[in-house]
Amino acid sequence: MSVREELLAEAAQRILIKDGPYGTAIQNAKLSEADYAGDTGLTHDQKGNNDLVNLTQPQVIRSICDEYLAAGSTVLATNTFNANRISQADYGAEGLVREINIAAAKVIRDACEAATAKDGRKRFVCGAMGPTNKTLSLSPNVEDPGFREVSFDDIVSVYREQAAALVEGGVDTILIETVFDTLNCKAAIMAVKQLEADLGRDVPLMISLTLTDLSGRNLSGHTVEAFWYTVRHAKPVTIGLNCSFGAEQLRPHVQLLSAIADTLLMVYPNAGLPNELGEYDELPETTASLVRQWADSGRANILGGCCGSTPAHIAAIAKAVGGLEPRQIPSLEPEMRLAGLEPFTIAA
Repeated sequence: MSVREELLAEAAQRILIKDGPYGTAIQNAKLSEADYAGDTGLTHDQKGNNDLVNLTQPQVIRSICDEYLAAGSTVLATNTFNANRISQADYGAEGLVREINIAAAKVIRDACEAATAKDGRKRFVCGAMGPTNKTLSLSPNVEDPGFREVSFDDIVSVYREQAAALVEGGVDTILIETVFDTLNCKAAIMAVKQLEADLGRDVPLMISLTLTDLSGRNLSGHTVEAFWYTVRHAKPVTIGLNCSFGAEQLRPHVQLLSAIADTLLMVYPNAGLPNELGEYDELPETTASLVRQWADSGRANILGGCCGSTPAHIAAIAKAVGGLEPRQIPSLEPEMRLAGLEPFTIAA
């Protein structure tokens, strides 16, 4: 059975639980700059380079992963949100991208296999790829709307390098997450499809959109429905939403996407909205009660947490939705579904 088939089979039996973020947990480890840098010989200050910790302090990542496993997670993402050549250039660490991603994949894979050996439950390792800090759809120069800092081919190359290393390290799927620019996402899709062709096998994609306003658009302007029609051709095993807002604000967008997406739906919201200090106050029980409403309505296949979430939030979510029926993937009528910034459907 392929990974895609295994994931679909597991998700047909129960609502699966995704893990939470690594950033805050790494900060709680109180690592010094020397701890971040390790023996890499990098000359830039590495304080805050959370992706490098996979390589220099893997035991920290393993400890965090073990906490999420203990909380009930069976879908776990690598700590590689910024482990790409563009983002790592800020730290002068672009030459270590391959090593960082391989190390990140291996530490999560080892943790998952150890957990499965104990209880027999299947776990899935997702190779996380963030949006980079560049955008293909918008110019960073208001006086030159046509200017781009990078080209589409540049972004494809960046993602191709990261995806290949993640697969080499042992991930099951590639998760393109926190998509604020649809064109960046299309470049990531192309990179994975090229990798698939080289490997001669399926590399399942998971795609997760992030919204920039409550009207339900990403930064490049797509509505949730239009975004889905734009990436549906890639046949992702999951589509969904993460970051941007808390569960309460994401509710109408989850409801919409659940009705139109003929694949698994994965949503991992922030723990509410940040306070005046940029911190998240939403209690685990509150987050869990909100996402349970989605589960009660048959809207969820995989649930987890993003910014502000902790292992306690994940454990509360797992408890809240345990035993509830997973969302049934809808069977859609054949229609031509197109998208500009808005969806456009031509009935058969």
